[in-house]
Amino acid sequence: MAEKIKMTTPLVEMDGDEMTRILWKMIKDELLLPYIDLKTEYYDLGLEHRNETDDQVTLDSAEATKKYGVAVKCATITPNAARMTEYHLKEMWKSPNGTIRAALDGTVFRAPIVVKGIEPCVRNWEKPITLARHAYGDVYKNTEIKVPGPGKAELVFTAKDGTEIRETIHNFTGSGILQGIHNTDESIRSFAKACFNFALDTKQDLWFATKDTISKKYDHNFKDIFQEIYDGEYKDRFEAAGIEYFYTLIDDAVARVMKAKGGFIWACKNYDGDVMSDMVSSAFGSLAMMTSVLVSPSGVYEYEAAHGTVQRHYYKYLQGEETSTNSVATIFAWTGALKKRGELDGIQELTEFADKLERATIQTIEEGKMTKDLALITSLQDVTVLNSEGFIKAVRQTFDTI
Repeated sequence: MAEKIKMTTPLVEMDGDEMTRILWKMIKDELLLPYIDLKTEYYDLGLEHRNETDDQVTLDSAEATKKYGVAVKCATITPNAARMTEYHLKEMWKSPNGTIRAALDGTVFRAPIVVKGIEPCVRNWEKPITLARHAYGDVYKNTEIKVPGPGKAELVFTAKDGTEIRETIHNFTGSGILQGIHNTDESIRSFAKACFNFALDTKQDLWFATKDTISKKYDHNFKDIFQEIYDGEYKDRFEAAGIEYFYTLIDDAVARVMKAKGGFIWACKNYDGDVMSDMVSSAFGSLAMMTSVLVSPSGVYEYEAAHGTVQRHYYKYLQGEETSTNSVATIFAWTGALKKRGELDGIQELTEFADKLERATIQTIEEGKMTKDLALITSLQDVTVLNSEGFIKAVRQTFDTI
């Protein structure tokens, strides 16, 4: 065995939950530790530990990411009522991804990993569609009230000088629910600039969509800020690069996307981006075949798997049953982070290792060795369906031969 690749700066490592936590360890043991003298600053973002620390560990991991510049994150549980009981939680902790996004004020870029033999469900899609998801605010930083009975709900803003803006939301005649959401002009500007810069870097058209016809202040503010920044700073550069920026309504964008050929960036608000990235990744093949990186305005990067914790497979795993869980997105979270770390630290060996591991992963699938989710949709003939560990071991075998 050749000498292990040395690292100079640690990655921030954020461990997660359920089946992805199991895959996380397998990937490290089989694909990383034999080849790299891996340096990480470890944070356990598993739900039990978040509960023990009153979610302080999530905030600490975000601060560490600001310090070191590159993080890699496993999928984590965002608890609902059922999880409160299952994990005996002190409270229904917020989404760790939402907390980290808010702390870093970044934009999430997600793109499908395209392999031969996995054709998109949308037959006219020829190139990847990259989702740019705003990473701050809206329902991910909301405040909610369960209204017990009749009464008046108001939206109130109190300025520093004590003056108030007050609007009636609804006069309740019975019980109901309320939700308050917010965003900031500063965060929207960061989002817009990240999208415009990414479009220029990748030479792709940029689409942006909200629902400003209905949300005439909230969504319209997003639209106006994007247009102002585009006209003031990016229009000439886009024209020189031969790429286009255009705004449309979210429902129109969905209709257009289904008939497009791909090869563009689709910028969405936080919730729209959450939903549409799953739609795009699933239509390209699998939720486990999606890269995801959070990029902050200050140039901090957090790589993660875009999918959930694969709860159903985890319960099977706990019962001793065999699982065939796709680990590709989690492998690519590690390779993305290692590649960026190598790039920032000038360690070419590390960058080349990450590139090679990505090639080995794709080649393994294209040679017909894959997990069950891909075997069900591939156009390749006589494929070998591997279990969770078997696929990771097959990737290592490919890696050692290329």
